[in-house]
Amino acid sequence: MKLVKEIQESSHIIEVPIFKQFHKFVIGKGGANIKKIRDETQTKIDLPAEGDTNEVIVITGKKENVLEAKERIQKIQNELSDIVSEEVQIPPKYYNSIIGTGGKLISSIMEECGGVSIKFPNSDSKSDKVTIRGPKDDVEKAKGQLLELANERQLASFTAEVRAKQQHHKFLIGKNGASIRKIRDATGARIIFPSNEDTDKEVITIIGKEDSVKKAKEQLEAIIKECDEVTEGEVAVDPKHHKYFVAKRGLILHRIAEENGGVMISFPRAGTNSDKVTLKGAKDCIEAAKQRIEEIVADLEAQTTIEVIIPQRQHRTIMGARGFKVQQVTSEFDVQIKFPDRDATDPVEGLTNGGLNGEGQEGEAAEQSSGAVDGAEPVRQCDVIRITGRIDKCEAAKQALLDLIPIEEELSVPFDLHRTIIGPRGANVRQFMSKHDVHVELPPSELKSDIIKVSGTPAHVAEAKEALEKMIEDFEADRADRELRSFVLQLDVDQEYHSKLIGRHGAVINKLRADHDVNISLPKRDDPNQRIISITGYQAKAEAARDAILEIVGDLQTLHREVIEIDTRVHSHIIGQRGRTIRKIIEDYKVDIKFPSSDDAQNNPNAVTIIGKEEDVENAKDVLLSMAEDYERDYLENLPPSPQPQTVGAFLTGTGGNASSGSGGAGGGAGAGANENGFIIKDAPWEKQKQQAKNLTAPNTQSQEDFPNFAAGGAPVASTPITSVWGPKN
Repeated sequence: MKLVKEIQESSHIIEVPIFKQFHKFVIGKGGANIKKIRDETQTKIDLPAEGDTNEVIVITGKKENVLEAKERIQKIQNELSDIVSEEVQIPPKYYNSIIGTGGKLISSIMEECGGVSIKFPNSDSKSDKVTIRGPKDDVEKAKGQLLELANERQLASFTAEVRAKQQHHKFLIGKNGASIRKIRDATGARIIFPSNEDTDKEVITIIGKEDSVKKAKEQLEAIIKECDEVTEGEVAVDPKHHKYFVAKRGLILHRIAEENGGVMISFPRAGTNSDKVTLKGAKDCIEAAKQRIEEIVADLEAQTTIEVIIPQRQHRTIMGARGFKVQQVTSEFDVQIKFPDRDATDPVEGLTNGGLNGEGQEGEAAEQSSGAVDGAEPVRQCDVIRITGRIDKCEAAKQALLDLIPIEEELSVPFDLHRTIIGPRGANVRQFMSKHDVHVELPPSELKSDIIKVSGTPAHVAEAKEALEKMIEDFEADRADRELRSFVLQLDVDQEYHSKLIGRHGAVINKLRADHDVNISLPKRDDPNQRIISITGYQAKAEAARDAILEIVGDLQTLHREVIEIDTRVHSHIIGQRGRTIRKIIEDYKVDIKFPSSDDAQNNPNAVTIIGKEEDVENAKDVLLSMAEDYERDYLENLPPSPQPQTVGAFLTGTGGNASSGSGGAGGGAGAGANENGFIIKDAPWEKQKQQAKNLTAPNTQSQEDFPNFAAGGAPVASTPITSVWGPKN
């Protein structure tokens, strides 16, 4: 079930329309771009065949990976082309007629204008804006045709149909639509051919004004009539070129026939040594096919073979997986490339690592072959690759092969940056190598060397070097920025203002940090100087934060301050449970009230400080003194006089300062000893247990005091006095 789920998740498919002229850029040189996207997104990407008119690229994989691959492919198109979007205002009542039956008309406009995307608004939106997206020139062309079509719809609309055999359609359209465009320009009518989805493949639709449609129909019928009249023709082709035309199951012949109205092409049988090639079909189709054959023969006559020296050990790298890289070269430059037999180790006469003496290979090839042969050692047969084609294309293909030879370059990268390049468990360097299709070798950490080796094709190595240089630049800039951010400014602020700078739940200090983008540190408890506040960040921002702190401290210093005396025994009553009472006074009168700490209590334990505006301080002072007076009157006056000041502990325990001031009971009996040591409990069970532990004696289970007997009713024996550790009944 897990495997089925993974297969289902990896089967998400998206079709991405990419203009045909940009497919080669999506593939990249030697397939580098498409390979990189496939590897990094873990997706399957299928492109249409070279001769296919379909522009859709199909991506398969996990949904998030497929979306990422789609974005990257679209990004390549957007960067390489001037992709624009324009809106055209067309009345909605003409939408159906412009789109045409089954979308034929609008599809023909999109195809004719380079495959632009034309999007009509939904019927519910009631919008009159049609969006056209594509290369700028194609968008302008499509825009003109849509407006022209809309004007035609306003004037009149007429439709006619003609029938032609499907094999003649491509001939009627012409190369790159030249023939059909000629008819359209002459008549002003639009001609729509059936698509792959149409059931009737022979119907051709003509749309436009009545007179324009009639003229276009006449011209088309005349051409179709000629196509239906089968004639024969001949063309001379040198027998040495026959093999090229009939190779690969006659692929070239099939393509020529398809492009020229299904004309039949017959080459003479092998061994007859005849140069006559017979063509059957419509007269115009035969002439077009003859012209195409003659063009191919001219290309073949102009072909030559050059040699390029590349060490045999590097051939596998150049060819790529299943020959993918070399196939890209042959397809791009229309050449044939033949690799030698690996067992052909015989040296080539007159050919050394300096190049080929005479015709063919130039000396620079060996230089670019990354030191293929050391010294003046002769080149072996297995090192020579032969390229056949037109001379200019052969030279371009040769350079493309040389560019595929891996090289190794050294780059100086600060040792401090190596850890960043490697990343956690080597994740970053693996991603870097996969992205740029290179191999990166870093020195061992104990060497602390700055030299990094990068190997791969010259283009990929150059790209990787550029990325590393950008990384170094960013690293140096970040290091310089860190140094600037490490500026430390220390500020001497009285400790009594620290709590105000922190604020409730850190609100004030957090706002200062956020506003000035700095770090503000207050002294810790074990710091020798409790007045120093440290500000870390950019110098200008640290100074701005310092000014803001000094401004707050200055405002605090201007506040009125008054110290009043309230008996220390009343402080807890004024503060209230969890500080609720004193907090309400602070909020109501907008003042700050400080009670003495344990250190201040040694000087004056009764001192209470009120800080705020003078009027608010006076009001709060009256409230505090009134509360203290009421509490002293209600409670403290009832306490017996004490020659010494009462401590908080004595107040809470209800004991006086000496033995004679006790209030009776246990507290009075404690006497002076209670004042010094607090409550003393004697003969407690745990005290006896401690004593027994010291004596290392086990409890006496026979003792009636420790283990009394119970009567039949469950009550203890009355005659047995309970004086044991269990204690008397309460």
